[in-house]
Amino acid sequence: MTTPVFAVVGHPNKGKSSLVATLARDDSVHIAPDPGTTRRARAYPMRVGGRVLYTLVDTPGFQRARRVLAWLRETAEREQASAADRPELVARFVRSPELAARHPDEHELLAPIVEGASILYVVDGSVPYGREYEPEMEVLRWTGQPSMAVVNPIRGAAHVDAWQKALGQYFRIVRVLDAVRSEFDERLDLLRAFGELREDWRDQLLEAVDALGRERAQRRTRSAQIIASAIAEVLAHAEEQRLEPGELPETHHAELSQRYEAALRGMERRARRDVEAVYDHRELIAHESELELLEADLFDEDSWLVFGLRRSDVLAAGAAGGALGGGALDLAVGGASLFAGAALGAAAGAAAGWWSSRKLAQLRVVDQPLGGRLVRCGPSRNPNLPFVLLGRARHHHAVVAGRTHAERGEVDLEAGRDARAPLEPGTRTQLARQFARLARTPGDAGARAELARSVESLLAADEGRPAP
Repeated sequence: MTTPVFAVVGHPNKGKSSLVATLARDDSVHIAPDPGTTRRARAYPMRVGGRVLYTLVDTPGFQRARRVLAWLRETAEREQASAADRPELVARFVRSPELAARHPDEHELLAPIVEGASILYVVDGSVPYGREYEPEMEVLRWTGQPSMAVVNPIRGAAHVDAWQKALGQYFRIVRVLDAVRSEFDERLDLLRAFGELREDWRDQLLEAVDALGRERAQRRTRSAQIIASAIAEVLAHAEEQRLEPGELPETHHAELSQRYEAALRGMERRARRDVEAVYDHRELIAHESELELLEADLFDEDSWLVFGLRRSDVLAAGAAGGALGGGALDLAVGGASLFAGAALGAAAGAAAGWWSSRKLAQLRVVDQPLGGRLVRCGPSRNPNLPFVLLGRARHHHAVVAGRTHAERGEVDLEAGRDARAPLEPGTRTQLARQFARLARTPGDAGARAELARSVESLLAADEGRPAP
């Protein structure tokens, strides 16, 4: 049984490489705004669990389609060839060193088709249809290979209807897909359409769709485990400093506060990188305008307003959580200064004032068994901190999980905000109890697993999936 292979072809700079990167989930595919970026055909296998499900071949764009079609027609006329002979004429064109030298781009893009690849013809739905595309579509028709067209609305869908009418005369199947910003389910639908091109590939491609769906669920599960572990790590963390005889603990207040906050930021940042790696995104660059919200300071008042609970909800969560709700909290957060989205209104400002006066973690003096004293900052018992961490993690996951491998710009971390489903009262209470359990027994594997299941249900809801 052969692995399905699809040659992605078309005019230069119409999104061929973007489609390959998205469907192969491979950010090594070279994408650039300049025409002619791809000069040689290159295969990109799509793997799940080490198994190749299908292969996409990125190809150069057509450059001299009219001349190639003219050669094919002249040869067919001279040899009185029938329609049944046309695929062999295309193969002769590919095998000819002379023609390959004269038409290198067409040689590169037709070679994998002659070898048996099905055709994915990509056009830009944001530009008008023109007759100049017809020679290349006719050349593709001469190959005799199963084919479908993908309309990629690079800068809008103004001309999609005209393209669909024209393409329907040349290709068996026509689909519309934004190669850069498509949703996961849209990509699965396109794979199902691939299965309609060749009957002998249908079962394999349907199996590929199922495998990708299972893998998606596994990635969500792994992300939830990473997030739950990070929250547990934060809730257990403390910073310590040995006190010299007669030294006042207050002298270490600022230093311990800074070390404590830096450590928590680092834990969150590592968890984010781990989630990005789960989705095979390894070198994402955050959009600068969003750094203030999700990167610069976990303890920013605006971040707590956006991702934390309301004051009344925090009080309820603290009552439910017990350990997180009580105790004297002696070390002020400090340094709240960002307010990236300043226009949050008077109510938000009042809430921010309340939060800036709250305490984050205890500053305590601890006697050591063998003599001497330590001053310790943490662990935090602030009831809102784990909710802020969870809200930020859900937001980050929504952006990363929805990002295709064709997106090469900075990450717009605003994009996922509306994807987060609000917490129901029962869910808030359940989470508060789980957070409190972790705060009391940070090494409890069962408590982490329970929180991970709750987080996974939220991530599934954010993606519009049924809870696992």
